[in-house]
Amino acid sequence: MAAQHRRYGVGVFVCFSHTSIDAMEEQKPVLPIRILGIDPGSRLTGYGVIDIIGVKPCYVASGCIRTAEGALEQRLAQIYAGLSEVVGLHRPSQVAIERVFMAKNPDSALKLGQARGAAMVCMANHGLSLAEYAARQIKQAVTGQGGADKEQVQHMVTAILQLSATPQADAADALAIALTHAYNGSVINGHGLPAAPSRGRRRSTGRWRL
Repeated sequence: MAAQHRRYGVGVFVCFSHTSIDAMEEQKPVLPIRILGIDPGSRLTGYGVIDIIGVKPCYVASGCIRTAEGALEQRLAQIYAGLSEVVGLHRPSQVAIERVFMAKNPDSALKLGQARGAAMVCMANHGLSLAEYAARQIKQAVTGQGGADKEQVQHMVTAILQLSATPQADAADALAIALTHAYNGSVINGHGLPAAPSRGRRRSTGRWRL
């Protein structure tokens, strides 16, 4: 920033300061981007919330929505209500969910799809759009191995987010989904992380590094 002094009359000086646009941009604070990851399930639905500050992922919250025994429609209502509470509490700006897979058991696949639908409707009613990522893509982004098991995902999520304790498996999966979106998403235009196509359809060859 340069300063110029001009004299107006006797003993009157006015100081003009000039700040460049570049300097103003440098001074502008980087606002965090809050991402909610959802790992849907008819019995246990994991959620994980992270902030992206610059290029750094920071842990906010995680947990599981555990549904009670009862009719499927009641469990779906519990998933909806639980996620609605999470959104109201943490106010994410972006949401990512695991894409449905073809389970060996058709009944399990159907229930998973219904749980996922409850989560998607909940997000839509809160005005939030969803990005979708396949399980293999999530594992690749977080561990570097598309065939990683749950323990490897838990270990890497704990390390990347520098957690003091290992999160429960479903919560860790949800945090991994949020991290995948942060790595791949358009989240980050202007924040130093690579942008990816909408809805996570192209697989990334990269991963989070410690």
